[in-house]
Amino acid sequence: MSTHRPLGIATAFAVLLIDQLSKWLIVDRIALPDRMLIQITSIFDLRWVENYGVSMGFLIAGSTQERWMLVGVTGLIAVAVATWMWREKARIDVVALGFVLGGALGNIADRTRLGYVADFLDLHFGTWHPFLVFNVADAAITIGVLLLVLRALFVREGKAPAENVDAI
Repeated sequence: MSTHRPLGIATAFAVLLIDQLSKWLIVDRIALPDRMLIQITSIFDLRWVENYGVSMGFLIAGSTQERWMLVGVTGLIAVAVATWMWREKARIDVVALGFVLGGALGNIADRTRLGYVADFLDLHFGTWHPFLVFNVADAAITIGVLLLVLRALFVREGKAPAENVDAI
């Protein structure tokens, strides 16, 4: 039996590395927190947002205790994803779970180190902002979840042939 665990671990590590590198560049080299907004194109900006909550601003951590509770909950989710990835046999699912795990670890690293998640990617169309400001980790989590959902909806696994049972 072939295992794709190394691929999943490598994917998670690559996502974590790219996420943290992008945040270092944005904060330390470009100094976006001081500038707040850099217009790149008519549909894309770098916009500094300190996200104290989880997806779409839910569960805002207003205290140190709530912050560490969020770290704990997202840590438990990361452990569940890692366990699923470890047991998964389908290569594409292992890669998708690696995206989710790497993204989760990137955001956990931010919340642990900074007290918030650093978001800075702002895709918009004029004044219409269909997405919240996000980061590489958020994008990886979204891509991983979409891959899992699409595969669950549209890919049928081959069934093992039924055994012949002689009637008595």
